[in-house]
Amino acid sequence: MGCFECCIKCLGGVPYASLVATILCFSGVALFCGCGHVALTGTVTILETHFSKVTTDHAMLTNVIQLMQYVIYGIASFFFLYGIILLAEGFYTTSAVKELHSEFKTTICGRCISGMFVFLTYILGVAWLGVFGFSAVPVFLFYNMWSTCAAMKSPMANLTNIDSICVDVRQYGIIPWNATPGKACGSTLGDICNTSEFYLSYHLYIVACAGAGATVIALIHFLMILSANWAYLKDASQMHAYQDIKMKEERELQDITSRSKECLNSYT
Repeated sequence: MGCFECCIKCLGGVPYASLVATILCFSGVALFCGCGHVALTGTVTILETHFSKVTTDHAMLTNVIQLMQYVIYGIASFFFLYGIILLAEGFYTTSAVKELHSEFKTTICGRCISGMFVFLTYILGVAWLGVFGFSAVPVFLFYNMWSTCAAMKSPMANLTNIDSICVDVRQYGIIPWNATPGKACGSTLGDICNTSEFYLSYHLYIVACAGAGATVIALIHFLMILSANWAYLKDASQMHAYQDIKMKEERELQDITSRSKECLNSYT
């Protein structure tokens, strides 16, 4: 029974909400960073092979993609540490609430740290909303190419000249207007859609976008948890202050009573 009670006590102190949010955050960041890194590499290969065969035309784009890949490394490292810190903060806050009526006392520093995490998580949530919107852009571009290729293959299209259907990536600002060839038409476009680089990059961008959305949900979950934990800590500190005042008043009352009895005894 002693071991069973100990296990129940340990399980009762686990912050399950923070644990679920941490797992969701790790999964979302891992999907976004891993799939985004590979998809960016495949995008460079597609551009160099089919749309911009002169190195100087896409040199800036290549540098930007390499910079984004390094940023992905930083994002993965930062959120790995940040998720662990938030999980540890969840354990700390859960312990503070569970031991509200014992000798455990929350400090002003602990409440300030919880408030700082609320503010930082809010900023990161807003930033990841932008990342989620940005990650949807390549999905939209690849979907346009894929839908164009599907339209050419459809027998319902009743096309007279397939070569007149083109996809010009220069209009999206990815490569400059003087890049050659800059666009793909007809059967050439169909061959691009059938390549493994296009198929893999398209689906990886979809998964990366889903990972960014999962990270946004995880940060919103964290924000709700941290806000509730901060309120619990504030209530705990007020309860402890009330108990301290109450105990001090009881001691003073006892002292007054004892002195009154001593005075009566001395008179008698």
